[in-house]
Parts: sequence; C-alpha cells; structure tokens
Amino acid sequence: MKILGLNPLDAGIILVYFAVILWLGKRAHRFTKSTADFYIAGRRLGRFYQFFLSLGQATSSEQAVAVAREVYRQGIGGMWIQYLVLFLTPFYWFTTAFYRRVRQMTLGDYYTERFRSRFLGAAFAVFTLVMAVLGGGVGFMVAGKTVQALTPKPSELYSAAEKQSVDMFNEYQALRQSLDRGLSPEEGARYAELNDRFKKGELKSFVSYIDPLAVYLIYGVIVAIYTMLGGFFAAAVTDVIQGCLIAVFSIMLIPIGLSRIGGFAGLHARVPDYMFNLFGSVTTSEYAWYTILAMVVANLVSITASAPMMQTASSAKNEYAARFGTITGMFFKRFLMLFWALAGLLAVGLFAGRLHDPDLIWGYMTLHLLFPGAVGLMLAGILAANMSALSAASVTYSALFIRNLYQPFVAPKSDRHLLAVGRAVIAVIMAGGIGAALFVGNLLELFKYFISMPAVFGASIWLGFIWRRLTRWAVIIQAAICFTIYAVIPNVFQTWDYARTRPGFLMETQPRIVMIQTAALDEDVSAGRAGSVGEKIEKPFTIEPAAVFYEKVARVRPQDPASPKIGIGRFQAEVWILSWTGIDFTRFTKAQLLAVRFFFDALFPFVLLFLLSYLTKPEPKDHLDRFFGKMHTAVQPTAEADARAVEEAQAHPEAFESRKLWPRSQWEIMKPGRADYLGFGGTWVLVGVIIFLLWLMVTIR
Repeated sequence: MKILGLNPLDAGIILVYFAVILWLGKRAHRFTKSTADFYIAGRRLGRFYQFFLSLGQATSSEQAVAVAREVYRQGIGGMWIQYLVLFLTPFYWFTTAFYRRVRQMTLGDYYTERFRSRFLGAAFAVFTLVMAVLGGGVGFMVAGKTVQALTPKPSELYSAAEKQSVDMFNEYQALRQSLDRGLSPEEGARYAELNDRFKKGELKSFVSYIDPLAVYLIYGVIVAIYTMLGGFFAAAVTDVIQGCLIAVFSIMLIPIGLSRIGGFAGLHARVPDYMFNLFGSVTTSEYAWYTILAMVVANLVSITASAPMMQTASSAKNEYAARFGTITGMFFKRFLMLFWALAGLLAVGLFAGRLHDPDLIWGYMTLHLLFPGAVGLMLAGILAANMSALSAASVTYSALFIRNLYQPFVAPKSDRHLLAVGRAVIAVIMAGGIGAALFVGNLLELFKYFISMPAVFGASIWLGFIWRRLTRWAVIIQAAICFTIYAVIPNVFQTWDYARTRPGFLMETQPRIVMIQTAALDEDVSAGRAGSVGEKIEKPFTIEPAAVFYEKVARVRPQDPASPKIGIGRFQAEVWILSWTGIDFTRFTKAQLLAVRFFFDALFPFVLLFLLSYLTKPEPKDHLDRFFGKMHTAVQPTAEADARAVEEAQAHPEAFESRKLWPRSQWEIMKPGRADYLGFGGTWVLVGVIIFLLWLMVTIR
C-alpha cells in the first residue's frame, strides 16, 4: 500500500517528526514573556545553542540541492555555487564580534544608530523583507520538488499531454548524447526544437502525484505555528534536533550510492575525468577559477547584510559564545557539504541524463537508492534543514518589521501588542514565501541573486564598522543606484517584451567544438576509443552558445526554425552597462560572463561609497566617538558591568588611539590581539583541512 507514492512507514516518520517539533515549540512558549525573549532569546544562549543555531540558520536543503544539481550539471567545480562560502568563514571571526558589540537587535537598528537615520533602518528592513520572501520561496520550492521526486506517477496513469512531454524529454536526451559525433540535418533541426522546448520548461522526465502547493501549505503552517509560539528560543531548541537530522540527510545517500556504483573506482569509470577538476575547466565548466574568485569576492561583500546572522550573534550571552558557535557551526556545515558534492558526482555516474530538472536530483536519488523508513528519515532531514533556517529567519524578519518599520512610526505600544503584531508578520512572511515558490522555477537563478543582491547594503555595513568618513547620503545614493542595477533593471527587462525581443539583447556567445584530454570511461572502451578504463584519450566537446544579456535565449515557437528569438530569465544589467565601453562579450565564455557580473556586483558599491562620502557632509564627531567607543568595548558578563564599560569608553574615545592600526586616521581598525591571531589564523588552517579532504575525495580511486 502507498500513500500518494510514499510507503506508510515513511509517512509515519514524517508525522512523528512534525509532532515532536510542534511539542518543542509549545514548550518554548513558556519561556517567551517579552519582545527580548521572543526576538533574541533574552541574550542568554551559550555555546551549545549557538552552535546549532549557526548550523541551522546557515543550512537549508536548497543548498544541498544546489550543490548536487550543479555538480550533476558541471562536475565537481559546480559545487562552488555554494562552497565558495568556505573562504568566507574566517571573516566570521570579526563580523560576529561586530554584531554582538553593536548591542542592537537588528541590522536596521545598526543603520539607525550609525547614520542617525530611521529612513536607512527602514530601507534596509524593506529590502531584507523582500529578499526574505524570495528566500522563503526557495525553501518551499525545494521541499516541494523533493516530495515530487519521491512520489512519481506510474506511466500508465499519464495523461496524453504528460506522456508527450516525457517522450519528448527522452528523445531530447538521446539526441543530446549524439551531439559530439554530429547530427544529420533532420536530427539537428529536431534537436534545436526540443532544446528550445527544454529551455522553456516544456519537457518532463516524469510526472508526480503531488501538487507542490499542498506541500507548501502543510510545511508553512507547521513552521509558522512553532515559531509563533516560542520565537527565537523555539528556533534554538528545535535546531538541536534539526541539526542532527541535517547531518543524517547529508550522509545517507553516500554509502549506498558508492556500493551501487562500485566504490570510487566505479565512480571514476562512469564519470568523465574533467568533471573531477576541483576548480572547473576554463574550457568545459561555468565555474573556472576566476569565476569562483569573483563569486567569493561578491559574497564577502554580501555576508554582513545577513540579518539572521546578526540575530544569532545578538542572542549569545557574550561575544565568545557567539564567535565559538558561529565558527564551529559553519565549519561543521562545510564538512557536510563534502557529502553534498559527492552525492552530485554519484548522480552523474548513476543517473546522468534522466531528469528534466536538476533541482529534482536529490529526491530522485532518495527514491532510487534508499529503502522504506530511510526515505522517511531523509525527507524529515530535508524538511528539518529548511525549517531550521526558515524559523530563525522568520523571527529575524519579524524583528526588523517591528523595530524598524512599526515602532518608529506608531505611538508606544505594550510588549503584548508588539508580540501579537510580530507573530502576525511571521504568518505573512510564510505566505509570501509560498507565493514566491509558485512563481520561481529555477533554484540556480535565485542563488545567483542571493550572492550579489545583499551587496547593495553589505558594502556600507563593512565600511560603517571600520571607516568614520562614510556618510548617510553616500549610503542612501549608493543603495538606490545599486538596487536599480541589481534588481530593478533585471526584473523589468525580464518581463518587458521590448527588451526580451530587442535583437541587441539577444546576442549569444560563439559556439565551438574543442578537443579535451580525459580518462576513458566504460562507454569509451565499449565504443573502441580506448583499450581500458582510465587510459588518456582526446574527445570532442561541444560548447553550445550562451546568452550574453539573458539567462537563456530561445525561439518563441520551438517547432518553427524561422520563429523569432526571445530572452528568458534574469537580464544581466551589469554586463549591459560594461558593454557600453565597447567590449565584445560574444567572444567570452559563460564562465567569463559570470565573473564579470560578480566582480561588478562586489566592487561597484565601494567605488560609489568612497566617491560619494568625500562629496557629502561627514557625520558629527561626537556621535561617531560614541558609536566607535561602544564598538571597541568587549561585551561584559553582566548587563550592569557592560553598561559601565560602554559609558567609560564613550567618555574617553582618545583611549583607543594607541590601539588602532592607523592612529589619528579615519580608519577604526584595531591592532589584532592574540585571540585574533588564534581565531582568524586558526580558521584558515581549518579551511586548508577542508580543501585537503575535498582533494582527497576527488582523487581517491
């Protein structure tokens, strides 16, 4: 007996998990008496809860799916769409201390205090809430797609339209496999038609029983209930269980997948050699070394604009607990990400070419590799990863609304009233996430948004913590310009028919066939191209044209070769602006186009901020002295001692001059102490250990 394609044992495990989470939320409700309890757990969380909070709020199943899907598409180099955060981890040593020492509840509060501007605090809150809806949509979408992959409908139950879609997908994959050997004119025309249909999402590898909307609603209601009951403390308590389930779902597929494929030797026999290149091939991959570097730089700028990280650090008893929890939680996630990447390689070896949507790969592997009971545990782990991130984040976004959009503009209200409004905001955010999930089709496109979009505010947060000369008007103007380039133009041009059909915007890179040297696979031996598996051979590799200004370019009517072309997906405004200089981007590769976009996203805000700050009036010296006096004062064990230490520091700002790296300058960077050398330096050692483990994983045979 099956329940919508699920074994009753698997369905039972999911129900038990939901019941436990709701019970924990109800228990946490007893400890939530005020807004401080609800939003930052009364600043009483120690290292244990900080570890699980950091792991939970930083980890969601869409990240595992994104890593696996990109490795499935691009080889191991595709993992950098998420794994680039490895190189950012050491910087959390400083950002976590910034968040805790600013002694505020939200990043909107930081803007209000640092720049004496409620407008900036409100603007950051609005921006973050919009991003929160998109981010929530990703979590809902992954949960829905995973459940869909686990509940396939038997082919005999397909409708005529569903059967045609699946048959065309299988035909498309067969033609694609023959692309390198060459297609006849008839086959080429048919492939072009099917390729355009594939780009437009018309081809399906299977059909599911489940309507994703039902998954979104059940999942959203459960997260909303336990979060609204217990707030941030409920998120912390449930993250302990969910953190354990995150580890389980990250590892479960690996031993069975390796056994099925014949170990690492079998993996190398089935997967092309170039797909094991750690930093991607500049020829075959979208993730060449310079693309990864560009994404790392863009993400480094963006990380400070993560509102949930501010909330997590603010809930810690002191900055040591915050730093310890953040660093250990983040590195445990980096370790688990190795298994996500290996799952993607196993998917290439076991299921290459079987899916119309790479976002489905995790659920597809679960269905075909795991046994009843294990499938339910995997689904619980995937839901746990999403719920842990979504619950903590929704409390953060509720706090932003209350602190920066509600309280500053209404008459003083009681804590009870503010808690009621805050809980209602959580429900609205969940509903918005469900709405976003219904209109978002591609996980990768959203991840590329999340890498660059926070840079709109990330640059000013970095400079605001370390550079006195940064001004309010510089931040306002820079944020407006960057938001226009990063969000307004891409989304307007994505839906504006004039832009989508303008010939100048439909340019594509030049297609070519290159010869690559690779180790022979089983199929090469069978075809007579090599004498044994692993022998070095040369094979043709087709680099298909990539859209320059859009994500994709396809024909309006794929079945008609004379049909006009149209742009699909995000419009790359950054590349468009740089094209005004006369650069011919049709000669670039997809990897180079991505690198150009992310370097622009990372560096352009700083250019604007430095230029505009020197053209606008500086903030008052006494205000800056008070702000930086607080920032240079470590958090004390008790609230009373902390208040005295901050008051002393603000009364004597000159006491910090001798500790600055550049005394009597506009820079507020302090000389590193022993703890900084050990903390920052030690985390780079751990980065090296993770890179070594990654290298070991792709070289072992």
